[in-house]
Amino acid sequence: MTETATGTAIVILAAGKGTRMKSRVPKVMHPMAGEPLLNHVVATARVLAPERLVLVLGPDMKDFAHSMPEAEVVIQQERLGSGHALLTARQALDGFTGDVLVLYGDVPLITPETLCALLEARRRGAAVAVLAFEPLDTAAYGRLELGPDGGLERIVERLDSNHSQAALTLCNSGIVAVDGQWLFTLLDKIENNNAKGEYYLTDIVACARALGLDCVYTMANEQEVLGVNDRVQLAEAEAELQNRLRHVAMKNGATLIDPASVWFSRDTQLGSDVTIGPHTWFGPGVSVADGVEIRAFCHLEGAMVGEGATIGPYARLRPGAEIGPGAHIGNFVEIKKARIEKGVKINHLSYIGDARVGAAANIGAGTITCNYDGFTKSLSDIGEGAFIGSNSALVAPVVIGEGAVVAAGSVIVSDVTADAIAVARGEQSERKGAAARRRARKNSGQGKE
Repeated sequence: MTETATGTAIVILAAGKGTRMKSRVPKVMHPMAGEPLLNHVVATARVLAPERLVLVLGPDMKDFAHSMPEAEVVIQQERLGSGHALLTARQALDGFTGDVLVLYGDVPLITPETLCALLEARRRGAAVAVLAFEPLDTAAYGRLELGPDGGLERIVERLDSNHSQAALTLCNSGIVAVDGQWLFTLLDKIENNNAKGEYYLTDIVACARALGLDCVYTMANEQEVLGVNDRVQLAEAEAELQNRLRHVAMKNGATLIDPASVWFSRDTQLGSDVTIGPHTWFGPGVSVADGVEIRAFCHLEGAMVGEGATIGPYARLRPGAEIGPGAHIGNFVEIKKARIEKGVKINHLSYIGDARVGAAANIGAGTITCNYDGFTKSLSDIGEGAFIGSNSALVAPVVIGEGAVVAAGSVIVSDVTADAIAVARGEQSERKGAAARRRARKNSGQGKE
């Protein structure tokens, strides 16, 4: 199940400073698999099709609010704890009485299936449902205390726990589902008499039990609820997500020669029968059609690769690269903002930027499109079936006609008509016997300085 019934609101708490990241960038905006942490949580929330989606951001994050147009953004002016953060969403949730699901912008690996199970547990009559887990190391987490009947009685934060509570192994992920009819009644009862002087959302369980309301918990695995508080945990979350993405890619019909060395973005799209060599990196916005081979040590971002094309090894496709069916992009070739049509061969050591290369054209080693004059970018248009000799420079704007041949070593500054041969290089001269005379002079000592 990946959808909830109607009447669900999701609030994502993302106002924390993230001081342990030691960065001027807000914690939830640090990238993972090509997108900010917060985007991953929002994407998961959208799978649940909530009636309302609310983001709680810090006062230093107002500039990021415009990047989330599908959500209502509220600002927590003072950071007084997670309970206080949820209280700032009071107006955004005004009149809402369905399920309220509370997520965190720094917990990016949670899955829709786990959240649906949590919501289902709450709908069976509980006022509050808490997502729990059992980590290998419990030291950093609050604990769930259960009653004699196995029901949830309270959550004790780590800093406020006594010796017996610290020995408990059932830990709090922070994620909760609350009956919207009770939400703000319970939040208003939370006090800040704790070690940090903050309003803990975790106290909502004790407040609910004090009113005789039932509270329950469901389980998640430790990887799903990994919180990102520093760069080490960011790397751990990235590694876990990459393993998921690799698994999905292979299950869907792609071959990864060395899975551990291939890195995807969350939005990478792969067709069937794609083969990916070791040490390949996919940035955001890459789409790869069926039957493509991407050889080792390639770097792709913002690129589209057509059916049956071959990329690499050691190729770089930059944003705007469109590689046609059956094209060959070889070693140490860089393509940027260029349309490479069907069957084109660019096999070695070339830069093609701001260009169109017509079907079946051949681009020799060392060819450069000189697209920038220091002020503006200009287009190179290479016609169908054209042949560009090695070590040629095409100074844009320039048009090479269909079937035209550019001789090796040429610097082309003017258009070349269809089926013409263009030669633009210094004339070769030859002095017969000069090499022998030079050797004789050197050997006799006359050439010494």
